[in-house]
Amino acid sequence: MMRLLPLTLSASLLAATPAFAAKGPFFSLANTDFIVLISFIIFIGILAYFKVPGLLSGMLDKRADSIKSELDEAKALREEAQTILASYERKQAEVSEQAEAIVKTAREDAEAAAAQAKIDLEKSIARRLAAAEDQIASAEAAAVKQVKDQAVSVAVAAAADVIRDKLTAADRDAMTSAAIKEVQDRLH
Repeated sequence: MMRLLPLTLSASLLAATPAFAAKGPFFSLANTDFIVLISFIIFIGILAYFKVPGLLSGMLDKRADSIKSELDEAKALREEAQTILASYERKQAEVSEQAEAIVKTAREDAEAAAAQAKIDLEKSIARRLAAAEDQIASAEAAAVKQVKDQAVSVAVAAAADVIRDKLTAADRDAMTSAAIKEVQDRLH
C-alpha cells in the first residue's frame, strides 16, 4: 500500500493541473484549489501514517478468506447433499422393488386363496347335494313305508270286514284258537 501513496500523489497533482487556469497564483493560500490539494495530501498522509490501507487490505483479505471458506463449506455441503440424494434414490428404488414384490406376493396369495375358496365351495356344494339327496331318499323311503303301512291297514280292515261278513261264529272261534296256538308255538 505504500507504493500507492506516490502514485496517488502524482495522480492528484495531474488532476490539479486544471487549477492552473484559476485566477491568481496556484501556490497561494488564497487559491482554494491549492488548499483542497494540500488537504487531500494531508488526508492521504494521515491514512498512510495510521496504516489504514494495510488495515483495509487486511480486512479485505480476511473477508476474502471467509468468503472462500464459506464457498468451500458450501461445496462440501453440496457434495454431501448429492451423496445423501443418491443414497435416498437408491433406497427409494429398493423400496419400490420391495413394494412390487409385496404386491406380487399378495396377488399370488389372493389368487391361491380364491382357488382354495373355489375348491372349498365346490366341496361344500357337493356335501350339501349329497345331504339333500340323502334327505330325499329318506323321505321317499318313509313315504313308501307309510303308503305300505296304510295299504296293510286298509287290507287288514277290508279282510276283517270280509271275514266278519262271510264267516260264521264257529269259523271265527276256530280261527282264533288256531292263531292263539300258532302264537304259543312261536313263543315257545
